[in-house]
Amino acid sequence: MARHIAPQPGIMEIALYQGGAAHVAGRSDAVKLSSNENPFGPSDKAREAVIRAAHNLHRYPNTDHASLRAAIGEVHGLDPDRIICGVGSDEIIHFLCQAYAGPGDEVLFTEHGFLMYRISAHAAGATPVQVRERDRVTDIDALIAGATDNTRLIFVANPNNPTGTMVGLADLERLARAVPQAIVVVDAAYAEYVDEYDGGAELATRLPNVVMTRTFSKIYGLGGLRVGWGYGPRAIIDVLNRIRGPFNLSTAAMEGAEAAVRDRDHVDRCRAENARMRAWLAEALMEKGVPTDTSCANFILARFADQATAEACDEALKAEGLIVRRVGGYGLPNCLRITIGDEASRRRVAPWPSGCSRPPAPVRMAGPRNERDRRLASP
Repeated sequence: MARHIAPQPGIMEIALYQGGAAHVAGRSDAVKLSSNENPFGPSDKAREAVIRAAHNLHRYPNTDHASLRAAIGEVHGLDPDRIICGVGSDEIIHFLCQAYAGPGDEVLFTEHGFLMYRISAHAAGATPVQVRERDRVTDIDALIAGATDNTRLIFVANPNNPTGTMVGLADLERLARAVPQAIVVVDAAYAEYVDEYDGGAELATRLPNVVMTRTFSKIYGLGGLRVGWGYGPRAIIDVLNRIRGPFNLSTAAMEGAEAAVRDRDHVDRCRAENARMRAWLAEALMEKGVPTDTSCANFILARFADQATAEACDEALKAEGLIVRRVGGYGLPNCLRITIGDEASRRRVAPWPSGCSRPPAPVRMAGPRNERDRRLASP
């Protein structure tokens, strides 16, 4: 008698990931503000590197990513031997769960954290455990209290997606020291948008249970190439490399990423322009009575009275050709996440649909009001 063919436990618990919408029916001029993409795209140097790489598409890429790791190490002042590269930071997250979590183990993350933490935990057969946030900000005490002897990984997105809020490095170190049985993973996909923030690199250099993940999909504008990297203790990176596919990155992806990470001028320009437009958008929404928390990323989270209002606003924005992101899947059904666009996008967003507004009211901000206040508050 034939046996029933079934997937491993946990696989069917995974809800399929839904990316941000990219089109509006009947509109050829839609502005996509749903996926936190850099509206300025990659640097010219990165584009040129990808074009050159096209001449060698018949050749297999190298397996050790040595040149890219050396460039990352040079720019960030890190040991290349402690760097691993993957297909976006998503693949590094998946490696961590595959290598360090399984049946009977727990993977912690915050209630509004990135959806891939839960997905990768289930894929490894581990138990995902969600802990509360405090006013949409990571609560370090809640994470410490939620950890048990079975906790193997704790994911902290900093800045967080989709809230845009963040905590200080001193808090992250306190967490790591309180949970020596677990790896604390600082998901720093948006680190480049924060002035004088290393994404947790120094902690990952100094502490034996901290790993930092980064991506080229955000400020570098290379989402289409899918390149990410992780940095941490040599022993952990060695483990992850043992399960990494030998040709997980293409030659075009590696060469484009190397050129991008070396082009610091492009990154600086994008950071400055994002900060300017982010401040403008937050102020414009506040004037319309739509509160947002202080964002340290390239998006803001607009909050509404209830889910019905948020969804009605989403539909009104679509009618104007503006695509934003509903975040009910992140436990925020009354919110919309809006990517910071370019100047042309600003002109489109400015006439905010009247049905999305309400009389302004005082709003208690969650976390420091800006990056400078955050740095002063967190040594």
